[in-house]
Amino acid sequence: MNTRILTGAALILMMVAGSVLAEDLPKVTILATGGTIAGAAATETTAGYQSGQVGVEALLAAVPDLQKLAQCDGEQVANVGSQNMNDEVWLTLAKRINEIAKTDVDGIVITHGTDTMEETAYFLHLVCHTDKPIVLTGSMRPSTAMSADGPLNIYNAVALAANPEAMGRGVMVVANDEIHGAREIIKSNTTEVSTFWSDDQGLIGNIRYGDAIFFRGSYTKHTKDSEFSVAGVDELPRVDIITMHENVDGALIDAAVKVGAKGIVTSGLGNGNMTDAAVESLAEASKGGVVCVRSSRVPTGLVGRNIELDDDALGFIASYELSPQKARILLRLALLKTNDLAKIQEYFATY
Repeated sequence: MNTRILTGAALILMMVAGSVLAEDLPKVTILATGGTIAGAAATETTAGYQSGQVGVEALLAAVPDLQKLAQCDGEQVANVGSQNMNDEVWLTLAKRINEIAKTDVDGIVITHGTDTMEETAYFLHLVCHTDKPIVLTGSMRPSTAMSADGPLNIYNAVALAANPEAMGRGVMVVANDEIHGAREIIKSNTTEVSTFWSDDQGLIGNIRYGDAIFFRGSYTKHTKDSEFSVAGVDELPRVDIITMHENVDGALIDAAVKVGAKGIVTSGLGNGNMTDAAVESLAEASKGGVVCVRSSRVPTGLVGRNIELDDDALGFIASYELSPQKARILLRLALLKTNDLAKIQEYFATY
């Protein structure tokens, strides 16, 4: 029997029976970046805590049953709260994943803070060229908290990364027994353990104590089929997000242009709408060569092209389903390749 295709409960049962040797288990590399999952508080019941205080060795030691799932090794890529996630860490992480994916590893897990996890997941979804499972996980409670959610999330993430059925589904996020796709995941609550949810497309699947049930794959191009690359890239183009609201003028749009933004994404009203003053400033920015994308601050639905604004005449891009923060990521990568508006709009339809 090929034990490498056994997953979840079946694999654990065979381990208990003594019929699976450690060297027969899948290989999973865990890359740690910090976040609440590596956080520490003064007591088990203190709400306040400091992110990124615990190293990858301590995270793995807190989940001894990992040895029943996979051969795990860990690397500390960064140790920051994800509010401080930055381009340097992104580029380092993506390049390291692409290196590891070329080895005999079966899957990769990234531990990460929840504040920007949806952004990091989507960035990796676009620039990691492998069909091997890449799984992000984190926690809403620090490692020192009573009933910390991190250990089980790590356990499930490793189980998913070791699961051959997870191959080809793109970058995924595991939390609270759920499997989210990188393109769809949204953080919806400031503090609840159940903060993550997936928008109109729904979950990739569920995972409970290592046992995964898959509902779907990814609907768009990603990972090994992506044409985006960060090989040789040391800097990403500046793209700013400008929030629309009642009575907004074009001052912040104008300011973004002045400080050198190559692109602007609007977090718009409704179907990507904005005031006349904002439209005027954004159109001027577009005429000056800044690529402008209309997105929406509304969490679900899509921003359609040429619906309430004439995108063709104004020189705007419609974000479709992408949130402002994910539209920003796609635009930054697109600008590494082209400034052609038609091609960039095609990217938004494809990725």
